[in-house]
Amino acid sequence: MSNRNIGNERVIYLNNNEKNLLTYKKESNYISTSKYTLCSFIFKFLREQFSKYANVFFLFTALLQQIPNVSPTNRWTTAIPLAFVLAVTAIKEIFEDYKRHKSDNEVNNRKIQIIENNKVVVKTWDDVKVGDIVRVENDCYFPADLILLSSSEPDALCYIETSNLDGETNLKIKQGLVETSTILTPEAASQIQGIIKSEQPNNRLYNYDGVLIMGDKSYPLDPTQLLLRGAKLKNTQWIYGVVITTGPNTKLLKNSNKAPIKKTSVEHMTNYQIVFLFGILLILSITCTIGYFMRQNYSFEKVILHPKEDNSFSVKDVILGFLTFIVLFNNLIPISLIVTMEFVKYCISILINNDLDMYYEISDTAAQCRTSSLVEELGQVEYIFSDKTGTLTCNIMEFQKCSIAGQKYSKKKNKNDISLNEKSFDKLKNDLKEAHFNDSIYQFVTLLSVCHTVIPEQDEKNPTVYNYQASSPDEGALVKGAILFDFQFITRKPHSIIVRVNGKDLEYEILNICEFNSTRKRMSTIVRCPNGEIKIFTKGADTVIFERLAENGNIYMDSTIEHLEEYASEGLRTLCLATRTISSEEYMSWSKIYDEASTTLNNREEELMKAAELIEKDLFLLGATAIEDKLQDGIPETITTLTQAGIKIWILTGDKQETAVNIGLSCKLINNDMDLIIFDEEEIKGTSEGLSQFIDEHLRNPMGLVIDGKTLEYALKDDNKIKFLELATLCQSVICCRVSPLQKSLVVKLVKNNIDAITLAIGDGANDVSMIQAAHVGVGINGMEGLQAARAADFSISQFRFLNKLLLIHGSWAYSRLSKLILYSFYKNLTLYLTQFWFAFNNGFSGQTIYESWTLTSYNVLFTVFPPIVMGFFDQFINAMYLNKYPNIYKEGFLAKKFNISRFVSWTIIGLYHSLILYWMIKNIWYESQIDKNGNIGNHWMLGATLFTCVLGTVLLKAGLSIDKWNKYTTLAVVGSYVLWVILLPIYCYIGPLIKLSPELDGIGNKIYSIMVFWLTIIIIPVVCILRDYLWKFMTREYFTNDKHIIQEMQKLNIDDYSINQSWYQKAVGKISMINHMRKSRGFAFSQNESGQANLIRVYDTTKKKPTGL
Repeated sequence: MSNRNIGNERVIYLNNNEKNLLTYKKESNYISTSKYTLCSFIFKFLREQFSKYANVFFLFTALLQQIPNVSPTNRWTTAIPLAFVLAVTAIKEIFEDYKRHKSDNEVNNRKIQIIENNKVVVKTWDDVKVGDIVRVENDCYFPADLILLSSSEPDALCYIETSNLDGETNLKIKQGLVETSTILTPEAASQIQGIIKSEQPNNRLYNYDGVLIMGDKSYPLDPTQLLLRGAKLKNTQWIYGVVITTGPNTKLLKNSNKAPIKKTSVEHMTNYQIVFLFGILLILSITCTIGYFMRQNYSFEKVILHPKEDNSFSVKDVILGFLTFIVLFNNLIPISLIVTMEFVKYCISILINNDLDMYYEISDTAAQCRTSSLVEELGQVEYIFSDKTGTLTCNIMEFQKCSIAGQKYSKKKNKNDISLNEKSFDKLKNDLKEAHFNDSIYQFVTLLSVCHTVIPEQDEKNPTVYNYQASSPDEGALVKGAILFDFQFITRKPHSIIVRVNGKDLEYEILNICEFNSTRKRMSTIVRCPNGEIKIFTKGADTVIFERLAENGNIYMDSTIEHLEEYASEGLRTLCLATRTISSEEYMSWSKIYDEASTTLNNREEELMKAAELIEKDLFLLGATAIEDKLQDGIPETITTLTQAGIKIWILTGDKQETAVNIGLSCKLINNDMDLIIFDEEEIKGTSEGLSQFIDEHLRNPMGLVIDGKTLEYALKDDNKIKFLELATLCQSVICCRVSPLQKSLVVKLVKNNIDAITLAIGDGANDVSMIQAAHVGVGINGMEGLQAARAADFSISQFRFLNKLLLIHGSWAYSRLSKLILYSFYKNLTLYLTQFWFAFNNGFSGQTIYESWTLTSYNVLFTVFPPIVMGFFDQFINAMYLNKYPNIYKEGFLAKKFNISRFVSWTIIGLYHSLILYWMIKNIWYESQIDKNGNIGNHWMLGATLFTCVLGTVLLKAGLSIDKWNKYTTLAVVGSYVLWVILLPIYCYIGPLIKLSPELDGIGNKIYSIMVFWLTIIIIPVVCILRDYLWKFMTREYFTNDKHIIQEMQKLNIDDYSINQSWYQKAVGKISMINHMRKSRGFAFSQNESGQANLIRVYDTTKKKPTGL
């Protein structure tokens, strides 16, 4: 056999590293979620930075300033600030990416046992290679995609948890080939010879094709033998497996994407605004260029003073003149904007990281902002895509209540918590001690401990404790529930089980198991009881149980239905239990039919279902169980608040439809009166055309939408995806169940690419990474499924309820702060540099600047840099309490009310107005010049210093008027910046000429400070300019009041909202609606693995000691 891939197959050699290395030496198990490497940093960083139009423009200007006789300012006044901005941003990017590298190293350096030369050698995950045989122990993750060879369990069985892959917490059973099940030691693992022909790496989680060839025999491999990276070994001491794919080639990572470079909508809008300002700059430069050359030919100097001089000009002169004005007006676009934004975003990320309200004490974890450049997106989210398991739920099932023979029982021990006509579990436990074998309460608890496919594991350290391997969390909860009543399931043998009842061991012979599937919605176990009776125990959905009751078996049905409705209104998962005694003759006759059905080659499953129908009849209703799929704290309240904020929430989960819908009801995502549109293969007839027709039928009255993974494949095709999206966006809520990680990301991208809305994806497992990376904002939960999602996310929190504060408070603040910061930055530069333009009309369009070069530079990097920073860090338009209380305010974010074209134009007009008033008043006050007390005439540099002082005063007053919350830092930034300029001006006018940095300022400091007009000017003119803004703000708040203004007044005066609290009324109405909903669409609300368990449990004998594998 050739040592290379054959066609579409990968050939892996068992225990032959040399051949495997020749073919797969480039494949590594090392993974990375970081943005940069040492080699790629410079290229990627510069590409990202120069995708910002401002940086491109400043680079262009810096190069222009190096051309002799072009720049009217110092050649380094743009290059040095630009280099500083890029350096600060680079340091921030390096620091954030370092944290990602650190997280990656934690995964890559996990320990794994590899079989080498008949020994177990401990190495790290990144050392794992294709063809290695590894030994994985209980509760450990698989380091790569493996083919299961053997395990500590009989017939190479093992249990795995795949919550990282598909969101399901119920354990899956995997089974190796019989031919490899005898590999129980490292020596045996080192001796196995053969090859595996495997499919090429792909992203199909639920499919696998391969062949194991040993000697001259071939054995087919399918998903039953496949152990995927990201899954965890559970309730199995150890397994041996051979590595078939590593690192980026594993199915988990094939469903993930490289960490993308995300840009916010505010950044996109800022880029367009910079282009607009650049357009203004071009207009100003062209106007001045035309004015300059008109002046050369038609001015007083040309006609009267120098009529004979040749002032002709060439194209080169036009270009150089134009470039001169480009440099003169270049700071119309604020160079400090980018670095100020980055700094403020980083400061906001620190506030998020240190928010004690988002600290989770149980796991000792705080919120973490991993990508500070996205903080303002938190305030604009319109769609949330959430995982279910571990994100909304706690992955914990608890047996809470039951109804037996018309009597309600509850686990609650506090008498105040137990409702009328309800008894405690302690009372049930005492009644069982006096009950007879055929009493309803005895049969009910017996059914819990007998009718299942659970496998018990005795704890080696504490023999009285048993761990249960359950194929579904509900089954495990029911078996554990029976223990509460001293019915403890302790042993499973191939043909019987042992239940310890009040200290006495009772053995039940398992005769047959009629398995669960989604069509039957029930499971039955036929047993021979210790007293010799043959009984059938059945559990399932109420609808299928009720229709199979005997005439005298439904005496408790009315009361049970009432109890079921009550349990459903509390969001509990319900299940009905029934039984009957079977005669030996009936069983023998039925057993022949069942055996014949189980051996048929055609339609075996259908024949088994028909056989089960014959025995599952004339049942006696025992009662019902109620299991709580525990939601995380505050989930219903959080979802209600986010919905009130206008945010649409979609659940994308790998769980079954029934489980997902039930959680949707519990967490109030699905309205109780909502008619659900159920998409499944049967409804759409398994075709793309059927889906299209189905969508057309439901577009008129959409309410809630539920769709499974198989149907979603049709919905995401090009012909249907836009139509499907139209229906989904019209629905109040959407639940996608049984979806793969890739489908999750495709759904997110469908909304992201076709709707002008900000998306957020939140999850806690590796199966959520792809959608987290696909969304505009990714949030990871530090949950029970590991830290994969948190590592790949932009933000990480420990509980879903923290999303409330992250979005409504930190998000709203960040969006408001950054919007105000950007608009103010544009305004202050327009105000200053447009005065240069007005001055051009008086200097003959000569390109002469009215301000000294380094004074211009200091305007952005010193004297006006602090107001935007404190504005971005401390400003609060409404405090946290009122933002949480009135979530409707959040809509201002995704409706772009604070940062849009009209707001930008209005600030631009204000800048134009202020610059015109400033220059016009200064020009008329100074006229030709001012004379000091000694009779000295001032020059235009004195005019420039005075004008600069007035401009600074005006823009600082505007900052003060724009800030909503004042504190000592705000005061220091606004007032302090002005005082700093007034103090430094005479000092700089003295030092600058001495060091030959600014000789033009020699002596002007003392001159202007000695003129009274100067002091009157710098006080009166800024006040005159800002008066319009003050009156506009007053008129807006007084006569055009909106919700924000009212809440601000309530906050200022500390007025509470005294509207009537109707929560009790809403709760009562909600309960009635839930009951009505259940009556309309009653069905099973529990999770159970479909067929395949009955044969597997027959191989277990828990009385035998398991091999150690060493």
